[in-house]
Amino acid sequence: MSVSDISAPKGVSEGDGRARRNVVVLALAQVILGSQMPISFVLGGLAGQVLSPNGCLATLPISLIVFGSMVMAPMLASLMQSRGRAFGFYVGAAGGALGSALCAWALWLGSFPLFLVGSTLTGAYMSAQGFYRFAATDGASEAFRPKAISWVMAAGLASAIIGPQLVKLTQDALAPIPFAGAYIAAAVLNLIGAPIFLFLDSPKPKPPAGTDLPARSRWDLIRTPRIAVAMICAMVSYALMNLVMTSTPLAVVGCGFTTNDAANIVSAHVLAMFGPSFFTGHLISRFGVERIVVTGLVILSLAGVVGLSGVELTNFYVTLILLGVGWNFGFIGSTAMLTASHRPEERGRVQGMNDFAVFGLVGVASLASGGLMNCSGGSAMEGWQAVNLAMIPMLAMAGGALIWLTLLRGRASGV
Repeated sequence: MSVSDISAPKGVSEGDGRARRNVVVLALAQVILGSQMPISFVLGGLAGQVLSPNGCLATLPISLIVFGSMVMAPMLASLMQSRGRAFGFYVGAAGGALGSALCAWALWLGSFPLFLVGSTLTGAYMSAQGFYRFAATDGASEAFRPKAISWVMAAGLASAIIGPQLVKLTQDALAPIPFAGAYIAAAVLNLIGAPIFLFLDSPKPKPPAGTDLPARSRWDLIRTPRIAVAMICAMVSYALMNLVMTSTPLAVVGCGFTTNDAANIVSAHVLAMFGPSFFTGHLISRFGVERIVVTGLVILSLAGVVGLSGVELTNFYVTLILLGVGWNFGFIGSTAMLTASHRPEERGRVQGMNDFAVFGLVGVASLASGGLMNCSGGSAMEGWQAVNLAMIPMLAMAGGALIWLTLLRGRASGV
């Protein structure tokens, strides 16, 4: 993807110049700062297994990253509404740098509680990164929004390569302390990436002049069917991805494969998460956002079927690749649906509420992932089966929400 591709997309208004420039800035931030995500998710459970006094708590560090993201989402949304996007992104980078440094120190000391503190602070980074997709739509035309989201998400391809490779290169850099070198590398990524936001031009939204529309409360917003369904589908898409991805390194290593195998599988997964982003926005424009979300949910279901069919390396690769593609369609589609369902002056309230709910369910999923893997019969194979079976109720919830929205639209049109 070149800058020229962003500068003159087909069918996009010339008034989207500022939004196109911001997409370039946010894509670069996704490349550098986004590389911390695969590091955290490849090593979080494995480091937790090394430090934790109880194997069932192995994925607790990842759960606390997500918990930190959930808590920070409304705060960052409010900060961005009042002080601009860049300020919120600086806060996120600071949390990522400090959290990673504390995780490295905790590994050096052998302290599980300190590692949990560092993981929680890292949640500020994860929350801020989640707002890149929303920042890409600031000031963008309706036609450009899905493409802007997709292009920023597509930049995650580079981070999908950089993060796992950094794990391989640095996990033993401070031997005999396992993984500490990789967490130092993650801290450095935040220091390198933060200055990028000096070039972000995303002004604070202003209420439209002369409007008589009353400000909607959070309760009014969440009662809006399209907002509610967008939030549910985003929650389910992200939670299912996290549920399975969190347990994958534990399952891979538990089934007799190596840490490098786990890193390669997660790398393939993250590539599948972001690779389709080059065309997801175009598919949304052509086929409609609901169809793309449904497609994502179907692909997530297929990932569960493959996961249940065996524990060979091929099964892990195919499961995680399908999981990534399903997440991409489901999550980008849900984001596009949400951004088209509220007014600019409501963005802080809606987006903060959305990510609070998303990361809340993701936190539950990541914590459940460790429990299912380590407390479901005693073997990695049984734990892996339990994780994949746990996808069913959440898929049913999202599918039911989409059917409900379709029925409401049918009634409204007199069908």
